[in-house]
Amino acid sequence: MKRYDGLPDFIRSFPEIELPFPGARGWMAQGETQQVVFVELSETLDVPEHSHSEQWEFALAGRVEMRMEGVTRVYEPGENFFIPAGVPHSAKVHAGYRAMMIFNEKDRYKRRR
Repeated sequence: MKRYDGLPDFIRSFPEIELPFPGARGWMAQGETQQVVFVELSETLDVPEHSHSEQWEFALAGRVEMRMEGVTRVYEPGENFFIPAGVPHSAKVHAGYRAMMIFNEKDRYKRRR
């Protein structure tokens, strides 16, 4: 089976979300109490420290440097990480990063208008 690069067209047909970063795009599948979000970045960005509900993230392409509880870890394709609810974290997300994120929160992101 051939490896698939990019996000499939059916994912890009999901509702697009508002993201406050240049070069970042995302799409969501909305559940009653959770969101599944797919993101891709064309520019490197620093995500300032913040916190929210539980998050489980899967790196699909590129890399992210996640900072949480004083420790920085690098995640690359095929790796995943979990952020507990309320735990402050920040990240350096490199251009070319793609990920699937699952939030235990129904309104983490809003639809783009």
